[in-house]
Amino acid sequence: MTLPKSSVRSVDFVWEQTRQEAMVAIEEEPLLGGLIHASVLHHDSLVKALAYRFAQKLASTEMSAQLLREVSDAAYEADSSLVQAARADIVAVYERDPACHRFLQPLMFFKGFQAIQAYRIGNWLWRTGRKDLAYFVQMRVSEAFGVDIHPGAKIGRGIMIDHAHSIVIGETAVVGDNVSMLHSVTLGGTGKEDDDRHPKIGEGVLIGAGAKVLGNIQIGHCSRIAAGSVVLSDVPPMKTVAGVPARIVGEAGCAQPSVTMDQLIGIRGSED
Repeated sequence: MTLPKSSVRSVDFVWEQTRQEAMVAIEEEPLLGGLIHASVLHHDSLVKALAYRFAQKLASTEMSAQLLREVSDAAYEADSSLVQAARADIVAVYERDPACHRFLQPLMFFKGFQAIQAYRIGNWLWRTGRKDLAYFVQMRVSEAFGVDIHPGAKIGRGIMIDHAHSIVIGETAVVGDNVSMLHSVTLGGTGKEDDDRHPKIGEGVLIGAGAKVLGNIQIGHCSRIAAGSVVLSDVPPMKTVAGVPARIVGEAGCAQPSVTMDQLIGIRGSED
């Protein structure tokens, strides 16, 4: 028998799993009990936990955690897509990062995830006309996490930034859903243009460590950018590019490079 919608309890699988993992973590490391209780178990939803972490991580002598909590609460209440994106990001990190074994880890310990969630609040502020406060959030994210994302950039869901050191994403950059990138990636401009000047990254793209993607160029869906590459021109979908400047060196090698995280480039044999 099918139950009426009103009698079906909505279950947030990501949140329920995170709470269970939090209780286990406290048993294993009691010294983290206070932190984990305050960050996870004290809250009755992922939304409230995210808002709390945002406020605690970005608080400073310039703006208190209480004021930042008011900002984050307002953002999550006004735009439900923010928490939907956060869920997708948690799952993305869990599935793609071999160092991640629990949903709890991104929320508590991974600065790439935390920086993206803070960016999302900054982007909401930007979109609602509160640009000075959005710039403040950008500044604090850069200071706290070493990740500099302009609040005007457009970033999709299911994003995984591994290690997340020295990430730079410009104002007019667009990052599609299910993109993975490693540390020291730049999505930047090529000069002093004051218009649409940053890259457009398609869905499912994998960007290797240290890669620089510069200018208003298109990176096709499910492509791979090798570590250390400098990309200055469009990349077709489902291709691998490498080098300085980058050139096409082969196919992407799989349907979803950002999920497999395979960064190896085939080496041509001596017979070639």
